[in-house]
Amino acid sequence: MTIRESQEKVDDWIKNHGVRYFSELTNMVILQEEVGELARVMARKYGDQSFKEGEQENLGAELADILFVLICLANQTGTDLEAELKKSLEKKTNRDSERHRNNPKL
Repeated sequence: MTIRESQEKVDDWIKNHGVRYFSELTNMVILQEEVGELARVMARKYGDQSFKEGEQENLGAELADILFVLICLANQTGTDLEAELKKSLEKKTNRDSERHRNNPKL
């Protein structure tokens, strides 16, 4: 599925199951909540914390939740994520390719 197809599928889901998009501000807050849930999983899986009894690792589900809300925000604001990602990769390639190659820390 392309990013554009993902945006269309999320839009269809919202229209057929979600009634309507939440406001952009509400979705921004939901995005932050979802990032916090991902942070909790990362701290337990890769950091010093451990999972609580009965708690399950759900890294993929948390990443997908973030992507869903991010796509909602893109749809609401008329942002073509596929085109913007292409532009971002070009910018990073032009700006950072040599910088990273020449970084002794990497």
